[in-house]
Amino acid sequence: MRIAIGADHAGFPLKQDLAGYLREQGHDVLDVGTDSAATVDYPAFCAAAARAVSAGEADRAIVLGGSGQGEQMTANKVHGIRAALCHDLYLARLSRQHNDANVLSMGGRIVAAGLADEILKVWLATEFEGGRHVARLAQIAQIEEEERTT
Repeated sequence: MRIAIGADHAGFPLKQDLAGYLREQGHDVLDVGTDSAATVDYPAFCAAAARAVSAGEADRAIVLGGSGQGEQMTANKVHGIRAALCHDLYLARLSRQHNDANVLSMGGRIVAAGLADEILKVWLATEFEGGRHVARLAQIAQIEEEERTT
């Protein structure tokens, strides 16, 4: 799987850990920055990761910051993105099963590296259930499309 990953300075250490974990698991990593712990603003990096998914350049993406909140919000501004903030295994599983999340957001100041690896593992392994959730995702996509045209 090709996975884009972007972070600000607060998410940088976790980005390095997760990118290494992904490569060890055989995934292709598209690192969109940042490249150090020097203070930067997160929106450009999170948008770049989400746009890679929207454009078909990546299958999924990961966005990281201090809390993951703003990173998730930024990613969700990109057309076709369903970013989920997941700080535990349960949310990671549900974000995929029920919402077909294509971007995972986590906070580097909230989630330790070992737990982040486990969250990512569950998130990547969990399939979308379909069924009753398909209609809900279609409704979300319709709202997104209506907002683009108004």
